[in-house]
Amino acid sequence: MLTNLSIKNYALIDGLSVNFKDKLSIITGETGAGKSILLGKRADSSTLKNTDKKCVIEAQFSISNYLLESFFKENELDFESETIIRREILPSGKSRAFINDTPTTLQVLQFLSEKLIDIHSQQQTLQLSNTSFQFEIIDAIANNFAKIESYKRGLLLFNQLKNELNQLKVTQEKAKEQYEYNLHLFEELNTANLKVEEQEELEELLDKLNNIEEIKLNLSEAQSIGLKEEIGLQALLISFTNSLNKIASYSKEYKELFDRTFSLKVEFDDIASEIENLNETIDFDPSELEKLNDRLQLIYNLQKKHTVKSIAELLVVKEELSVKVDAVENSSEIITKKEAEVKNVANKIDKLAKTIFQQREKTIPVLVKKLEKSLSNLGMENTRFQFKLAHSNQYFTNGKDELQLLISANKGANFGELKKIASGGEMSRIMLSIKAILSEYLKLPTIIFDEIDTGVSGDISQKMAEIMQQMSDNMQVISITHLPQIAAKGKHHYKVYKEDVANNIVTKLIELTDDERINEIAEMLGGKNITTTAIEHAKELLS
Repeated sequence: MLTNLSIKNYALIDGLSVNFKDKLSIITGETGAGKSILLGKRADSSTLKNTDKKCVIEAQFSISNYLLESFFKENELDFESETIIRREILPSGKSRAFINDTPTTLQVLQFLSEKLIDIHSQQQTLQLSNTSFQFEIIDAIANNFAKIESYKRGLLLFNQLKNELNQLKVTQEKAKEQYEYNLHLFEELNTANLKVEEQEELEELLDKLNNIEEIKLNLSEAQSIGLKEEIGLQALLISFTNSLNKIASYSKEYKELFDRTFSLKVEFDDIASEIENLNETIDFDPSELEKLNDRLQLIYNLQKKHTVKSIAELLVVKEELSVKVDAVENSSEIITKKEAEVKNVANKIDKLAKTIFQQREKTIPVLVKKLEKSLSNLGMENTRFQFKLAHSNQYFTNGKDELQLLISANKGANFGELKKIASGGEMSRIMLSIKAILSEYLKLPTIIFDEIDTGVSGDISQKMAEIMQQMSDNMQVISITHLPQIAAKGKHHYKVYKEDVANNIVTKLIELTDDERINEIAEMLGGKNITTTAIEHAKELLS
């Protein structure tokens, strides 16, 4: 509920502050300042009364019953049961928005404002021709909103899964194009049976075989030097060790020298024996050399082919190829599984959509009956409505239904599209009836009727006023009007007027007392020259 509106330095307003109350409030006089930019519309410095000062438009709302806590949390705003929204327009033309003194975007401010205030004007009646708005009316009465929210979540998941499925199919097609080649590369690497250290071992073995003659020559020479009788190293070491053994018992030092020499002799004997074995076993095998060369050449060719420098990198390439090959070979199974997921979600949202459709079907006769009854009271007793509802195979954001609203405004007249049949005044009355019906089913925000009574006769305006009054039993209603019949129905009455202050025209707004209200309605009835008859008529309307 709107509890206070404050406007500073906007258009013809120097400074204005007004407290609003519940039930039906009436505003008469010259109106319009401030409400559009308060709700998040674009504004610039041309709206400033004094271009050297900023414009501030601020409104306070009681929102404890509006279930908006989650909105505040999602937008990182402080929730207050008495919430203040504010717009500031700077002399530079820049605009700022605040919710409870926290800076926010115009988009967030506009979203919140739409939850708090519904400005209903003749222009807004264009919504009646909008299928989405027509569905909102039906769904409000059908109590479908929870089901629709569940459907929307399911539809979001359905579209996500469908996109994933399509991407899988695209990936599969692309992968299939490379499958044969990737399979060939993988099998080539797999057949090669590569091992991480193999290349170094092969290169070492090949180096050995390529130098076999030199190796054999040097091993034979070393064997000869070591094992030659009398002058070979082995024979000399024996003599050397025996000499030290003869004196080892005379001193600890000699004993240590003998032990060291004996260890040297044992080590040398082992080396000589190994040289002898190697010399006997070493042999040149041309076929082995060819085999090693072929194996290394295979490794080199694979490295060149895949532009890598080691077997370890080739094994990484092999693993990557394996994944690509598996992706194609297993893709049918993955796609089948994803298709099952899509079908499962589709079945669930189809059931929800069917339930929504059935609720809408039940609700339409109720809505038509209420609308026709309400419009009959507003002078449109021959108006008839047809809501043509059809369940389709297409997924829409609010279900799977298609809707067409047709109207017949006169007896025997053919049904046609609303926007082609109804006049502006009729559209206003239809919208008023719809809002009145909705107020029975929904906790609506504060509604402002902005001169929707234009072109309406006195008797009809009386009926419109009664509807507004009934609506105000469930919500706050503010009506900006030029008709005395409507003005008289308000519980609270405010007047907007212009005043010359020091050769400066300013707009002001005040709440009228009972006597002032009588005079205001009398003036609305008969003009500036208020007559006794007008006064009496005003009192009669107010009573």
